[in-house]
Amino acid sequence: MIIMKADATPTQIKNVIREVEKHGLRTDVSRGDFRTIIGLIGDERKVSFERLAMLPGVKEARMIETPYKLISKEYAKAAGEKTERIVKVGDIEIGGDEVVFIAGPCAIESKKQLFTIAEGVKKAGAQILRGGIFKPRTSVHSFQGLGGGGEDDAREALSWLREAGDKFGMPVITEIRGETQVDLVAEYVDIIQIGARNMYDQDLLVSVAKKHKPILYKRHFGAGIEEFLSFTEYMVAEDNKDIILCERGILPLGKGKSYTRYTLDLAAVPVIQKETYLPVIVDPSHAAGRRDLVFSLSCAGVAAGAVGLIVESHNNPAEALVDSQQQITPAELKELITACKKIRRAIGDRHNGG
Repeated sequence: MIIMKADATPTQIKNVIREVEKHGLRTDVSRGDFRTIIGLIGDERKVSFERLAMLPGVKEARMIETPYKLISKEYAKAAGEKTERIVKVGDIEIGGDEVVFIAGPCAIESKKQLFTIAEGVKKAGAQILRGGIFKPRTSVHSFQGLGGGGEDDAREALSWLREAGDKFGMPVITEIRGETQVDLVAEYVDIIQIGARNMYDQDLLVSVAKKHKPILYKRHFGAGIEEFLSFTEYMVAEDNKDIILCERGILPLGKGKSYTRYTLDLAAVPVIQKETYLPVIVDPSHAAGRRDLVFSLSCAGVAAGAVGLIVESHNNPAEALVDSQQQITPAELKELITACKKIRRAIGDRHNGG
């Protein structure tokens, strides 16, 4: 990164940017109250930091060792920015003082079903409504979500989600499965979710980031933390820092009976919070794969410092078309929310990882 002097002129800043771009790199310019920081996007080995440091107006030029430079706390501190970012969605602050609860059905099955569940999760205390329309499935023979029927069906389901959110005063979120869905989904939702299976899809990350809407980004079940944060950088490089990171479990080790769907990596929450300013939430539903474990994992996630939870909830889980075994009722969700709020109050400011 390049730290400009406090009295650096606009012309000097432009000259530095031009010098960087001359070598095929892009820049991320952060203008604080007292100084301007220029971050480099691309292969930094192509430029001479010694030469950059000698340019008029430059105070210091140095390389940030981590591969996820733009989201690192080191970069934020140098730019004079806050080291904990709050992602605002309407009146809701993700990363603020209160735990945020995102809840709703794994898959939207009908308008009536969605509105029944939306009313239930709202009364339970959830602030954001989730609902799956494009479902990533292992088998082609499984229910692909209403979006699997084509654009008209997807648009209708998205309109239900938007209508339900407006009726019950909740921002809405749904998962996107591919680049062809980006424009359509962005028309209707407040937050775009990129699921674990698409964590590595660079083109999708860039396309979604360019919509400049908040993004909920899930860690792949086989990805290391450095990988997860490094791929997050693709979105921030498109000038979108409203990213909500989500820990949802990693592949379990060992043989024998499988007691959980995945292993929830609770240590990832405080570790990521020490590395980046982006807020971190937990998905207990996919980690557990069992409704009887969702409460415990939710409490553990908040105790570990998560600033939010995304929970699958259904008014009649036994009849759900997707993931029936891991969805909880709105009544169970209310108990979960009550307990997690108590835990958050108990741990106080320790949620920021400091």
